[in-house]
Amino acid sequence: MSEIGIRELKAKASKVLDEVREHGARYVITKRGRPVGVLLPLEYAPSTEGVDAGAPSAWTDLERLGEEIGRGWRSQESSGEILSDLRR
Repeated sequence: MSEIGIRELKAKASKVLDEVREHGARYVITKRGRPVGVLLPLEYAPSTEGVDAGAPSAWTDLERLGEEIGRGWRSQESSGEILSDLRR
């Protein structure tokens, strides 16, 4: 398994992911020379056995939160319009 530093991964992410997808490459990701993670093809990922598939995902939580915020929204402008104005 090849090692790749986080800075190199950031600079070459697209190329590295192509290698993983097309050639099954595996990488140990390092930060300051110390291993912090592994990048490998999904079919080689450890089993998700034991993970509660019925548990709400983070995305489901965000959608619920968005709906809750929307119910209490009092402005005539949408949140996107407000953010656009703040960025100017």
